[in-house]
Amino acid sequence: MAQMLLLLLLPPPFLLLAAPTVPAEAAATASTPTLVFLLAGQSNMGGRGGATNGTWDGVVPPACAPSPRILRLSPSLRWEEAREPLHAGIDLHNVLGVGPGMPFAHALLRSWRRSGRRPAVVGLIPCAQGATPIASWSRGTPLYDRMLARARAAVARGPATRLAALLWYQGEADTIRRQDADAYTPRMEALVRDVRRDLGMPDLLVIQVGLATGQGRFVDIVREAQRRVSLRNVRYVDAKGLPVANDYTHLTTPAQVKLGNMLAAAYMAATHTH
Repeated sequence: MAQMLLLLLLPPPFLLLAAPTVPAEAAATASTPTLVFLLAGQSNMGGRGGATNGTWDGVVPPACAPSPRILRLSPSLRWEEAREPLHAGIDLHNVLGVGPGMPFAHALLRSWRRSGRRPAVVGLIPCAQGATPIASWSRGTPLYDRMLARARAAVARGPATRLAALLWYQGEADTIRRQDADAYTPRMEALVRDVRRDLGMPDLLVIQVGLATGQGRFVDIVREAQRRVSLRNVRYVDAKGLPVANDYTHLTTPAQVKLGNMLAAAYMAATHTH
């Protein structure tokens, strides 16, 4: 009778197998990133890969697949597993698709694995907003304030969380008027100085993307202005020549994957982690 009672109290075998234990370290990394990156600028940073015909085609290549080691800061300032479209709820009033953020994070993880280094948990902070000139990102504007608030919230979530870089892809809107194109260099340098000062990070790495396209006829002037930025610890990655969708403005999904890899290579070269 005692043996029968013991058998009744024990869980069935399938229950014993259905709930494997999760190491405490794995549980912690699922909710708090160690290295976080600001993603800011306009639509090509927000991501329009596969989304230039009025709807997103829903194609998520392996380089953009979700991973427990890639988190995003949600619109409500909570860490969650990142997935495309990464800028959902952030890049408002636009049809969103694939951007460079997810392939960037995957490329970092692959590099760390190849080098034998224990991969960090990458946190992505989407902040981009389509069709915005750089003047809309100057200190005190709503976009600037939102970016700074999200950056501060991200690092406040965990004592081991560190802001590693600002990834910046913007400038298409500044190709429309000559005066905006001519003013791009001082405006970009002011933005970098302001972000570093307000975050208390005087050496924050900034990686800016050279334009592939533009909304006006002064693309070459803005590209030259981007290259003239001469502040320390500002790197340049050139998107010119990457495949562009049939709207002649936005990068395709394969182009965004390539750009993410280029940004990761620039980050690793700047920090000597490759």
